[in-house]
Amino acid sequence: MTSSQIFSIITFIYGLATILYIFSWIFKKKLPGKMATAVTIVAVLGNLTGIILRWIESYQMGIGHAPLSNLYESLIFFAMTIALIHLFIGFRYKLRFINVVASPIPLLVMAYASLPKVNDAIQPLIPALQSNWLITHVMTCFVGYSAFAIAFGISIMFLIKPSGDRTHTGIVSRIPDFDVLDDLTHQMVMFGFLFLSIGIITGAVWANQAWGRYWGWDPKETWSLITWLIYATLLHARLMRGWQGKKIAILSCIGFFAVIFTYFGVNLLPGLHSYQ
Repeated sequence: MTSSQIFSIITFIYGLATILYIFSWIFKKKLPGKMATAVTIVAVLGNLTGIILRWIESYQMGIGHAPLSNLYESLIFFAMTIALIHLFIGFRYKLRFINVVASPIPLLVMAYASLPKVNDAIQPLIPALQSNWLITHVMTCFVGYSAFAIAFGISIMFLIKPSGDRTHTGIVSRIPDFDVLDDLTHQMVMFGFLFLSIGIITGAVWANQAWGRYWGWDPKETWSLITWLIYATLLHARLMRGWQGKKIAILSCIGFFAVIFTYFGVNLLPGLHSYQ
């Protein structure tokens, strides 16, 4: 079995976990939620196994490198990281709601990776990418992206939750209190901001090693900075201005739109960082 075949199977396993989490939330059943967590753990382990196998396959082809060098490989790692973080948050805060919000994201990411337009071939690295900085830079950036993705999901729930919902019944009434959502958004943004900062710094060091300059205003570099500034503004506004609630949720959504453009949008522009 090849790594690509494993990833195809894992996509369906993420889908099963999502269905079980949603079923558990809608019908207030604990067993499907526990099953969903177990299924997600299996999916993560399978995802990791596929990544390791793809790494081995690249060495067997004589072009050995960490499977983090193109769009397909980055999507696979992105999905696994999101799943790991939402599992941790679910265990840490005992909130199945977080799993319900976050579990569809790895499924969507894996589904996108399986599209014909996404090239899943193992390709040799160009000389500029042949560096030990590859793993550190890409991993830290995508850990940050994953935290921002979960913060985005929580922020959407904050924005759709009606105020004074104690009189409401049904699914919406099961969304946690505003204070819980606001605090979780803040923590996820702080976590993501730390790793994005490390990713930008390691990227600058790598750029100097590869191209002889730390910063060149490449589209990816520019939009990474824009994304960093948006989240820095969010954290500053909360710390220094006391912003909470809806304002923070809106900034979190804007920040994630910037993440999406940094990840996908810049591929439409000429530059050194375009994922193929």
